[in-house]
Amino acid sequence: MNENITKRNDLLSQKVIKGLESRNMKGFYAKDREEALKIALGLIPEGSSVTMGGSVSSAEIGLVDAVKNGNYEFIDRNTAEDKRKAALAAYDVDFFLSSCNAMTEDGVLVNIDGNANRVSAIAHGPRKVLFIVGMNKVCKDVDSAMKRARNVAAPINAQRFGLSTPCAKTGSCMDCKSPDTICCQFLITRYSRHDDRIYVILVNDDLGF
Repeated sequence: MNENITKRNDLLSQKVIKGLESRNMKGFYAKDREEALKIALGLIPEGSSVTMGGSVSSAEIGLVDAVKNGNYEFIDRNTAEDKRKAALAAYDVDFFLSSCNAMTEDGVLVNIDGNANRVSAIAHGPRKVLFIVGMNKVCKDVDSAMKRARNVAAPINAQRFGLSTPCAKTGSCMDCKSPDTICCQFLITRYSRHDDRIYVILVNDDLGF
């Protein structure tokens, strides 16, 4: 990471963490992917049940491989015979791994989902939710975070999944009602009513989409 970008991220992360704390969420800052993995594994006790919502960022720091191969009960909906059963099991796990499509400088998390399995688990169910968030996803406010989610994250994910949406063809949101749309549910997490439930590890790196 460029030294000047790192200086900016170091300072901005402090503001984001204070914002998270004001919203009853816990924030951490990692100088790189390796430190982010160390912090994450320090938060997840061995033996914990763990699943995820398709988080590319968690995979990029090595967290997905670590819980798959470590002393954890990892529920992998991608390889499960009964995918519905695996998805429903997410609501009763100890840790749900995720990222966000965007977040604000004062700690609001913004997520868009197609099937709602990810946003519904973030909102309710798992005992703890652990977000891995690259500093590239931090935006000024909710409006700019929503624009990022719709015009950056959604088109890239639609292309990644091979979906036939206008944004996959144009690269930006067309506010479509396509059968393939992944912009079905919008979740803005502005406060956690439950203590010690939501953790956010900010990473001095570009992660995810």
